[in-house]
Amino acid sequence: MHMSMPNRKPLRLTDYDYSAPGAYFVTICTHEKACLFGRIIPAADKVGAYMQYSPIGKMARECLLDIASHYDNVRVDHWVIMPNHIHMLVQITEKIDSQSGMRCDISNVVGKYKAAVTRKIGKARLPSGKLWQTSFYDHVIRNQEDYLSIWQYIDGNPSKWLEDCFCSE
Repeated sequence: MHMSMPNRKPLRLTDYDYSAPGAYFVTICTHEKACLFGRIIPAADKVGAYMQYSPIGKMARECLLDIASHYDNVRVDHWVIMPNHIHMLVQITEKIDSQSGMRCDISNVVGKYKAAVTRKIGKARLPSGKLWQTSFYDHVIRNQEDYLSIWQYIDGNPSKWLEDCFCSE
């Protein structure tokens, strides 16, 4: 009997050039939303919270901080690593000529990041099983107000974790 794969809803805008200069909000989740990157610790003053990284989380952080060194036209403006997902504001500063051989769009940046983390964990021989959820979520940031709103969302994410349905604490 032939089993067909479920139809996945396309996540990308159909006619948008994801290598175009601009800002992008990206969310990457772990496979089955497993809390592999660490845990959120409430701040002593009960006003905020912070991430306590696991060894895998530390590797994810190192690779995230290294993204810009692989591209002349990409920078990560703001980010947060949560126990089971990562949010980042990615800026493509200019379109790179396709003749240079270096493909630079959001899918490529995220794919290389996921691969780098997976390789680093493998080299360290840390058990992780399947690490990443297929694909990722992105949002093309269209104006300054949207950018600032997402920046604040990233900042507030650790404090909201204790309300998250995936929080086991």
